[in-house]
Amino acid sequence: MFDFSLAELMVVMVVALIVIGPERLPKVARTLGHLYGRAQRYINGVKSDIARDMAIDDYRQLQEKVQAEASALQASMQQVSQSADMHLQQINRAVAELPSDMPVETPVPALKDTTVKNG
Repeated sequence: MFDFSLAELMVVMVVALIVIGPERLPKVARTLGHLYGRAQRYINGVKSDIARDMAIDDYRQLQEKVQAEASALQASMQQVSQSADMHLQQINRAVAELPSDMPVETPVPALKDTTVKNG
């Protein structure tokens, strides 16, 4: 974030020692440490809030995609169901239109197993 070299940091410390004085410098340093810790916690809290909001947005987008896919699937299934119903109705009409004296074919019986078993 800030780019301080060792020389610049030493200059700041010497100026602070001269301006604040050796008696109050430990108390000021402790206070600055507490403030720095609070600032870090606040920044970490903001970062986590932003990350949480981004995750929520991602989940909402995923939910919208899933709902759109589900709706498309439902529409497709309804179309297939309607098509099947239409074909079934056509078959029922065709069967109903058959003459009643028409012979009904019987299915061919299945062949029996004619292999010889030893034993």
